[in-house]
Amino acid sequence: MTHTTTDQPARRAGGAVVPVLAFAGIVVAVMQTLLVPVIKDLPQLLHTAPSNATWVLTSTLLSGAVATPIMGRLGDLYGKRRMLILSLGVMVVGALVSALTSQLLTMIVGRTLQGFAMGAIPLGIGLMRDMLPRERLGSAMALMSSSIGVGGGLALPAAALVAQHTNWHALFYGAAGLGALAIVLTLLVVPESPMRAEGSFDLLGALGLSTGLVLLLLPITKGSDWGWSSGTTLGLFAASVVVLVLWGLFELRLKAPLVDLRTTARPAVLFTNLASIMVGVAFYVVSLVLPQLLQLPKATGYGLGQSMVVAGLCVAPLGLTMMFTAPVYARLSAKYGPKVTLIIGLLIIAIGYGGGLGLMHAAWQTIVTSVILGAGIGLAYSSLPALIVGAVPASETGAANGLNTLMRSIGTSVSSAVIGMVLANTANNVGGLAIPTMHGFRVSFLIATAAVAAGLLLALFLPKAGRPAQQHTQLRASSEEDAVLERAEEVLRGFRGRVLGADGAPVARAKVTLIDRRGRQAGATVSDEDGGYVLAVPAQGAYVLAARAAGHGPLASSATHSGESGAVELDLSLPGEIVSA
Repeated sequence: MTHTTTDQPARRAGGAVVPVLAFAGIVVAVMQTLLVPVIKDLPQLLHTAPSNATWVLTSTLLSGAVATPIMGRLGDLYGKRRMLILSLGVMVVGALVSALTSQLLTMIVGRTLQGFAMGAIPLGIGLMRDMLPRERLGSAMALMSSSIGVGGGLALPAAALVAQHTNWHALFYGAAGLGALAIVLTLLVVPESPMRAEGSFDLLGALGLSTGLVLLLLPITKGSDWGWSSGTTLGLFAASVVVLVLWGLFELRLKAPLVDLRTTARPAVLFTNLASIMVGVAFYVVSLVLPQLLQLPKATGYGLGQSMVVAGLCVAPLGLTMMFTAPVYARLSAKYGPKVTLIIGLLIIAIGYGGGLGLMHAAWQTIVTSVILGAGIGLAYSSLPALIVGAVPASETGAANGLNTLMRSIGTSVSSAVIGMVLANTANNVGGLAIPTMHGFRVSFLIATAAVAAGLLLALFLPKAGRPAQQHTQLRASSEEDAVLERAEEVLRGFRGRVLGADGAPVARAKVTLIDRRGRQAGATVSDEDGGYVLAVPAQGAYVLAARAAGHGPLASSATHSGESGAVELDLSLPGEIVSA
């Protein structure tokens, strides 16, 4: 698979880029919890049966799962900012569709369109990698990654307040307004990344992956309604396995697949994605359990008797703490690396759920649990993109982070299905109503603890931080001095210089490609505004440096790298020449 990579941001991003991208991520995450306060009322609001009303939530989940890896790949190919704006635009249209209807089918269409916005999270992470200097990247990616939880946590009390005091359609009007604001801010503040992967979009691969994901997630989300041992549920699970296996075999034969499975199979990527599923499971349990515990009447003997708004406010610290852990993550990761930070985060989550087993008797205790879990989940979520980015080429950042975000979504889907089943099977039937029990809540917390333990085991298998096989280095938060040293070391390990035109003037945005002795692309970059370029090399030896730019003739120069600094000027007005370094 050919790709374009660069070790330097082609364009320095302004100080507002990170908060704008994080705001876009928070807006997208709001879609996931927007209807939580009115879930129990959806059948009456939509004039349908409870089993049909659940499609309003399921449709968003399925479309988000499908869109996340696809939009990431489209961003790598055609521009991450462009695809980010497209994702937000589709979400706004979907929110307006939902705001204007009370019909089930139309509502499902609108919610499906809203789910497409989930691709904005990996696209934002990819933009940060392409544009930000190394010393800002760690905390920025941490904030973007945590925006999923931040948006979900903050949306609960806001949505509850709106739903309690206004028409429930106002939730969608508000979401559309936030989405439109995110689009405007992105257009004004966020520049497009020059990074592009080469090749074409794998349409068959996208269709295959979409089909496999729908066949997998549909029985996970609807298994409780259909019955876990029903022919429909088991048949869909079997079909998903067949489709995903065939899809994987097809992808392995392509030069430019939708998902590079060989890269995905690297231990650093594989174990990070598997750990992401477990973090997703742990994150969603608290979102399912605490609001119900807080709103159950005190007459049950264990319910806390709080209103919908107060319940949302008690859970809100989960999202707030995740947001404030981003700078803490940056310092920890700079000193110990993202692997250790992930392990620390998982340990804190385990403490939160373990302590939470005994902190269910007062509203203030649920706040303590939310804060502890928010800190742990924030650290864990912040570590995941750094681990992925450090293990894949820059041209695959969008697709790779899209797949990682998908793994988290699968985790939350599994969590929703399993915890829903546990709470239903342990509930007391009172007057025809199923009332969750304290036993069910505690079993749910134990399941979350088990998922965290599995995540810890997977994290221990992550390889130690080191230099990847190709020229892309592991990106992590560091001090300004460390960043300067790292860039200097990269220059010494590769070629550097300027691209010049016929008049001797520097040529900006010229593509410089490094080709090894076997004719394979070993790296590429785009010259900056001064015509400068830097290309690290995977190993010493003979290479060809090829340069081209609009309005100039192409140039190919042979170059030999012997391990020391290699300065090569590429004059597009001259024929190719042999140089050494």
